Amino acid sequence: MSDQTSTKTEIGSYFITNYPPYSLWKREHVHEIHGAFGRTPHREGPLGLYIHIPFCRKRCKFCYFRVYTDQNAKAIENYVQALIKEVALLSEHQGVDGRNFHFVYFGGGTPSYLSTRQLLSLRERLHQSISWDDAMEVTFECEPGTLSLDKVKVLRDIGVTRISLGVENFNDKILEENGRAHLSPEIFRAYDWIQQVGFPQVNIDLIAGMVGETDENWSACVDKAGEMSPDNITIYQMELPFNTIISKEMQDAGVASPVAGWETKRRWVDEAFNTLSHRGYHISSGNELVKNRETDRFLYRDHLFRGTHLLGTGGASFGHFQGVHYQNLDQLKDYVAACDAGRLPVNRALKPTPHQTLIRELVLQLKEGRISGEPFRQKFGVDIFETFGHAFEAQQAAEYLVVEGDEVILTRRGLLQVDSLLPEYFEEEHREVRYT
Repeated sequence: MSDQTSTKTEIGSYFITNYPPYSLWKREHVHEIHGAFGRTPHREGPLGLYIHIPFCRKRCKFCYFRVYTDQNAKAIENYVQALIKEVALLSEHQGVDGRNFHFVYFGGGTPSYLSTRQLLSLRERLHQSISWDDAMEVTFECEPGTLSLDKVKVLRDIGVTRISLGVENFNDKILEENGRAHLSPEIFRAYDWIQQVGFPQVNIDLIAGMVGETDENWSACVDKAGEMSPDNITIYQMELPFNTIISKEMQDAGVASPVAGWETKRRWVDEAFNTLSHRGYHISSGNELVKNRETDRFLYRDHLFRGTHLLGTGGASFGHFQGVHYQNLDQLKDYVAACDAGRLPVNRALKPTPHQTLIRELVLQLKEGRISGEPFRQKFGVDIFETFGHAFEAQQAAEYLVVEGDEVILTRRGLLQVDSLLPEYFEEEHREVRYT
């Protein structure tokens, strides 16, 4: 992991999305996930599905995902065919067979890179094995420049209930400097189509700290996001994992980080929280705001943070199923070859201990800014105030959080840098290892 106490944005992973660290997931543990897929499930529990579409028009300079650009129609069809085969294979396993999906998430890459024809075909063929017709939430990530009115209508027709639009910034110069494929006119055109068609929830993403960002421009971006009035607004603080273009340029040229420091990014997010709160938004995590607490929910996040079973499908995707973490093969050709051969394309896995599972859910839920002790006592039979008392005490003394009765509540200062606080809850041997 990067030095999270430094004000500079240096190379390394900063945001915590799982535990134990991904670097500990190994090929030799793959048999654990095969066993989990084959076990009879606790059918009363919900099940989620993540579908990874790894194609993009361009690779953003800050992107650390496994994505592919300039792929022709044949390559995309080969991938889609492999994805359909993987889902069919999973649906035949005892742990999955006959289960309904509570939530579905199309992520990327750029899921909206697929054409309307490809999207309709994908849904039709996937529904030969599984169905999301009864899912409470189906989220679909979109890049503004890939949308058309017809495509937005198709998204509604295939069952999407939550659109997430990757705006990131409204300044064309900053968008170009950071390698984004879209420009601001495409944002407004796409948003108009989304509003015209109508979805139960619409989210837009912003990134604090893109190369070239200024105080004045950031304030204008936040104001514009508020004027658009989506149901949800997600604000990321830019990090620089090892495999981004910016990180490689820094290493090759030996130059300083071009990204704003953490103190500046936290100040920008704080300002955004204040501005958007005055517009009626409510803070729901360290990087998310909702307009209506009762109706605007992100079920994918809520369930992920609480250990719900999630099938990760597609190249490089991550899943968590019946007590085992796993990730698929991350090279496109390897993923397609495995599926074509009738094999599940799992690359690495890890079965966390009960204590590690407790840590995972504790740190992820802390990102929401408030946790209660009782759910952990009920689920794990553990008093978190005894198990993590030292960390709570130290972070309360540093004014990152307060303990009130059975609750731990992060202060605004703690919420703005919550990911830097979480390694203190890790097992000691995992606090300094590389995260990814």
